Amino acid sequence: MSEDATHQAHDLSLRHLLARAALVEERVRRAVDARQATDPNPDDAFRGLYLDDQTVRRLLDEGRTTAGPDATDADQLAAAEAWADQADALRAGPGERGEPNRLQKRTETTTGPTRLRALTREFGLTPLDVEILLIALVPDLDDRFEQFYAYLNDDVTRQRPSAGLALGLCGVSAADAQARGRLHPAAPLRAGGLLLVDEPERPFLARALRVPDRVTAHLLGHDTPDPRVADVLAPWHGDPGTSWRQTPGTSDPASLARAIASGVGLTYVREEQGGAGTALAAAALSHAGRSVIGVDLERLAADPHPTDAVRTLVREARLTGAGLVGAPIDPLTREKPEVIRLVAEADLPVILVGRAPWDATWSARPPLLLPAPRVGPEARAALWQQAHRAPLAAGLDLTRVLSPFLLTPAQVAQAARSAAQVATLNGGEVQAEDVRAGARAQNAAGLDRLARRIEPAVTWDDLVLPTDPLAQLRELAARARHRDRVLGEWGMRPGGGRGRGVAALFAGDSGTGKTMSAEVIAADLGLDLYTVDLATVIDKYVGETEKNLERIFSEAAGINGVLLFDEADAIFGKRSEVKDAHDRYANVESAYLLQRMESFDGLAILSTNLRANLDDAFTRRLDLVVDFPMPDAEQRRVLWERCLGPLLPRAEGLDLDFCAESFELAGGNIRSVAVTAAYLAAESGGPVRMADLIHAVQREYQKLGRLTLASEFGEYVGLLV
Repeated sequence: MSEDATHQAHDLSLRHLLARAALVEERVRRAVDARQATDPNPDDAFRGLYLDDQTVRRLLDEGRTTAGPDATDADQLAAAEAWADQADALRAGPGERGEPNRLQKRTETTTGPTRLRALTREFGLTPLDVEILLIALVPDLDDRFEQFYAYLNDDVTRQRPSAGLALGLCGVSAADAQARGRLHPAAPLRAGGLLLVDEPERPFLARALRVPDRVTAHLLGHDTPDPRVADVLAPWHGDPGTSWRQTPGTSDPASLARAIASGVGLTYVREEQGGAGTALAAAALSHAGRSVIGVDLERLAADPHPTDAVRTLVREARLTGAGLVGAPIDPLTREKPEVIRLVAEADLPVILVGRAPWDATWSARPPLLLPAPRVGPEARAALWQQAHRAPLAAGLDLTRVLSPFLLTPAQVAQAARSAAQVATLNGGEVQAEDVRAGARAQNAAGLDRLARRIEPAVTWDDLVLPTDPLAQLRELAARARHRDRVLGEWGMRPGGGRGRGVAALFAGDSGTGKTMSAEVIAADLGLDLYTVDLATVIDKYVGETEKNLERIFSEAAGINGVLLFDEADAIFGKRSEVKDAHDRYANVESAYLLQRMESFDGLAILSTNLRANLDDAFTRRLDLVVDFPMPDAEQRRVLWERCLGPLLPRAEGLDLDFCAESFELAGGNIRSVAVTAAYLAAESGGPVRMADLIHAVQREYQKLGRLTLASEFGEYVGLLV
């Protein structure tokens, strides 16, 4: 509808509601007349303490309707429903009259103006239910009714209609079991949260009736969600563009919308890291003509009264003709599976999203099970620019920069806003590093408790390696950058439950650059590096090591980072012949790791000094094995120069050529020697001298347990201490 038509429709809906409320006033008028005509003690001195007859009559005369004093209930009802008929005709538009179809019936509350009629259909209310609802509602529309009800209740403190008064105003007997049943907790009015019955300690007929503020606001045309559930609502909406079109075998919004329209009430979308599950769900509901209520299930699990929150969410969805999209389901599976049942069995379209496999015990209603599409690199770039149109730096290839990051549509939008904020500090244009920082900001913090996070501070120029290992490292970075295309679009790793992860082994002596190379790759991809602390993994108790590793892999699945297992042979060792129980359980650990590595979806690097100790089965599962040799003399010369750095003051006559030729040290050892020499220079108050370097080399030899041979130190042997 156009904006003018929407305003007109809203006006007609409000007139319909107020006209129906006027019918309640006529019933109240007759009840007051009957009360005054049959009062056995009209001269009671205390009657005025409550509300005198003249005041009641004056209030009734002020509110007399334009239908006239002689109009019948039927006449006034017909006049009221005429407003609703006009509104329905306006909603349908030319050529769309007649009985609305199933989808139209379910969506009138959001697109149509006849809110009272739509609420009646959605909640399955009978005419008597509607009358009771209106009787309870009118004190919130006109404060005169507080005094009317106080007068009819004969109690100035009771300004809401009682159950008995409501039934009487509807013209039914208080002894009518069917009529009383309309106020039962399982009846539509109360089960749907449209009517509250207060004062349960009173006899049934004396209990007060009231309509929740949210329901009143909805009938008046206001749809701000109930504050009770404001903390658990999530802004999931929209169509994530082409993200699912690049993923063969996954669903699309149109087909899921058809399933919803055909009566599918519960859908479970299982997604991996970077999946578009919530976006798919929201888009499908939009295609089906429904609005979306997104629910953060993690926050719902933390709610002290989740049952009450779920009831409020369901009422919110039914009032607005929406569907529920709940994610992530995983926190509820561990802590409160009963809440899943409450959400899953709501009488409206429900789409749940999570990573855990669906458990049939979660709901008596079988779900439609779907895999979530993953947001492809091109779609990430498109979503980024849709979310925030901050100017990009010239030449910035957004698709390439975002390619290593597995992000959901919501995370892409958040990252775009975060990057735009950072860019304001540097003139407003978004640079590649701003994009990477915004994407990294979406990482969960859980892995920080299990691994040490390193923010990369080195680049390819800092590596000193032979040509072949360096080429292999660049190939590894390329694998991580293009895995969505190769493993996803091109399907180069089908079946077997294999993930889209990339795994590599760095093998070589200590100090040859394995950890630094992992840091360089992380920096090139724009990711953080997480080094697994073996102290948090290895456990002497059977089965605990596997649990610790599972926690690490699970947390790693929620972040965009490089996972480095240093000294990997300690936990990825060879399986051996079983001679005792220790061997058996050690083999179980290795077998578990073989399976878990294959299903891992991220970038994992194993480093070891003892490649021969690794199980051969790991080799097949690795994408690359990079050997790090000891540096030759030429490479050692470069390492000496870089480790001493440009800021450290140097004395004349530092013979770095001699150091490179004579001392066969790895890069890590050379760095340690340079640091020791710098401390010696700082203590002496002068620049680094050759004596400081020789002294530092001697200390490094002592650390390594190597003999200090005079032949190695040549002409500088006299500088030894």
